[in-house]
Amino acid sequence: MDGCSVLPMVIMISIMPGLLASELRMSRQEPRDSQQSEALSGSRPRAKRDWIWKQLFVEEEDPTPKIIGQLKSNFDKGDFTIKYILSGEGAGEAFSIDEYTGDIHTLKSLDREEKAFYVLQARAIDRRTGQPVETESEFIIKVQDINDNAPEFKNEPYVSSIPEMSPTGTTVIQVTATDADDHMFGNNAKLIYSILQGEPYFSVEPKTGIIVTSRSNMDREASEQYLVVVQVKDKLGYSGAYSATTTVTITLTDVNDNGPTFQHNLYTFALAESAPVGTTVGRVMAEDADIGVNARMNYSLYDLEESATFRVQTDPVTQEGIVTLAKPLDYESKRRFAIAIEAINDHVDTRFLSYNDFRDKTMIKILVTDVDEPPIFSVPVFEWKVPENAPVGTQVGTVYARDTDAANNPIRYSTSASSDLRKVFRIDPNNGTVSVAKPLDRETAAWHNLTVTAKETKENQLSSTVSVAIKVLDINDNRPTLSQDYQPYVCEGTQAGELIQMISAVDADDPMEGHHFYFSMVPDKHINPNFTIRDNQDNTASILTRRSTFTRSDRVLYHLPVVIMDSGSPALSSTSTLTINVCACQPAGHCPSGGVEALAISMGLSIQTLLGLSVCLIMLLVLSLLMLAVWRHRKLAQQKLIAQELDTEEYHEKVVHYAEANADQDAAVSSSQPVPLRPHPRRRERRLRREEVTASIRMSLRHSHLIGPEDEVFRQFIMDRLAEADEDPYVPPFDCLRTYAFEGTGSLTGSLSSLESSTFDPCVDRPRDSGQRFMRLTPWQAAGEDETSF
Repeated sequence: MDGCSVLPMVIMISIMPGLLASELRMSRQEPRDSQQSEALSGSRPRAKRDWIWKQLFVEEEDPTPKIIGQLKSNFDKGDFTIKYILSGEGAGEAFSIDEYTGDIHTLKSLDREEKAFYVLQARAIDRRTGQPVETESEFIIKVQDINDNAPEFKNEPYVSSIPEMSPTGTTVIQVTATDADDHMFGNNAKLIYSILQGEPYFSVEPKTGIIVTSRSNMDREASEQYLVVVQVKDKLGYSGAYSATTTVTITLTDVNDNGPTFQHNLYTFALAESAPVGTTVGRVMAEDADIGVNARMNYSLYDLEESATFRVQTDPVTQEGIVTLAKPLDYESKRRFAIAIEAINDHVDTRFLSYNDFRDKTMIKILVTDVDEPPIFSVPVFEWKVPENAPVGTQVGTVYARDTDAANNPIRYSTSASSDLRKVFRIDPNNGTVSVAKPLDRETAAWHNLTVTAKETKENQLSSTVSVAIKVLDINDNRPTLSQDYQPYVCEGTQAGELIQMISAVDADDPMEGHHFYFSMVPDKHINPNFTIRDNQDNTASILTRRSTFTRSDRVLYHLPVVIMDSGSPALSSTSTLTINVCACQPAGHCPSGGVEALAISMGLSIQTLLGLSVCLIMLLVLSLLMLAVWRHRKLAQQKLIAQELDTEEYHEKVVHYAEANADQDAAVSSSQPVPLRPHPRRRERRLRREEVTASIRMSLRHSHLIGPEDEVFRQFIMDRLAEADEDPYVPPFDCLRTYAFEGTGSLTGSLSSLESSTFDPCVDRPRDSGQRFMRLTPWQAAGEDETSF
């Protein structure tokens, strides 16, 4: 009997219990139905209805549409009065049903590896009445498998290792392949393994894929690695089977046939007593001729004095034994340690050596050196609490430190200035007691972190520090206030009882149970007729109106005092006054509270009027600035003109002075006798004010149109100016001396006197452009018709 005939029988056997149970339920229900029908219409035989179908199968990967079976009701007489309807998995996509005959058709090619069976539901309906002829029934269409998938190896690549000299039959690795075909149907998914490369050293079990050794005494030094090719076939290797191959890399590992050995019988190290726990004391090494895992070893200490002061661990890279400090050292109590150290292989193979050959021992001596150590505090961190109302002088806590050296030097305590900038606390330098030095305020600083230093008073004066954290506990010492600057307003026409503002409060305190504020009005014998306050019991309050006749013509502002009380012990309260504006609100209820819009409304002006006034003010400001600029420009021009005129006067005074010089000066120049010169001053001690010179010139020239050059007044004026210039040693031009040789008569060079030169004077620095040679005197005259020049 083949699989095709057995499978329908199995499916029918699985369906039969359900059919029998449904028939049993229907048989139990028939008497009740018959009784009811007999009571209604008398005795009438009832026809039994049921589905008729065979087990349905479809072969995968078959693209040809075909009929795979039929669903039929035993009530179907072949007159096409019954309509068959198919629903469920694949209905309309993979399968369809002929609504007249009940034939099931395939619509496309199916893949069993994607879906092995489909569960569908069928209904039979009377075409005339639309009523169901049969109850909805569920059936299964199974997809039959074909060999359309090749086997595949999993978990590739395969890499394994075995010890060298392994005996025959040693398991190396198992290769595993899978086939997506149906394992329950035929041989499509039944696999068999074989070796294509790797014999005679290895073999594979055909059914399990386990690779084992076929030869003993394989030597790693001869060949360390093997590549074994394994093949797998489905259908047990018969004709039409698919196959796949994989490569297994097998490495022979070294065996442990050598033990560790120390090169010295004694290792000596020295360590200071101040070394912290975990400090490396030294390294020891036991050599092993093996490699890899066989060379790995563990070190252990055998403390002959049982102090457990040191520990040893293995360096995983170098396989050295690292000896480290496990407990603090104290030179005063113990100065020398003698320890035995042992090395033993991790992996012991007694096939080649005995157990004792895989271990070795040696001795370690550790000498402790003396070090002056700083004081040690009793705890690493001190934490204290103090209420913020603690008076000055209250003791907060005490720090304690001691000198562990044999000298046991006295210790003085101090606090770091950077950790207590405000100097809120002070410490007793002798006993380490910390007390309050200034009033505390938790709202300013809730925590104070001090750094306390303990310092020896003798020898090296070593010191150490410790952190002290002081928490300031809160008390109710702050009054509640409004959370913000509220600007409430009430619109004209507001009705009584309307909410105009929600307010809340804040408190700088931080009670453990949280804040709770109470809002009320200032107690008064008269009730406020305009507004009231409603406490919302959630730390907020509502400002409500009492009446509905608010108008700006009556009153613009109202002041409402609000009393806020906290829940502290003792309770504190404060009174804040709200200024409530009466506003001519916009239709949406918005009140312009600032800017030009608010100003216009408060003054009864329109926005256009305010803009016009603003433009006028800006124009006036611009005109004022322009006038100021013109005035400053004219003033600067007048000052510049006066300065030029004064420079011209000084230049003409120089010209007049040299014009009246007598001939005796020429003789003095050519004389060989020394001539006294006016030195060039480095700093002028006194200088005539320009205003005084200007006033003198103006006064003289004011009457110059009445006198001429021959007048005594004019001549006296000129002489005074010349004398003043000659006697003042601090104004240019300054004298200089030039020496010339006599060339005789008829010299082509002419006179060498500097006074007769009209174009060049080597001693006097002249301006590049002296301007005009004559100066008009009329500008200094108030009014005159004649003009005089010289």
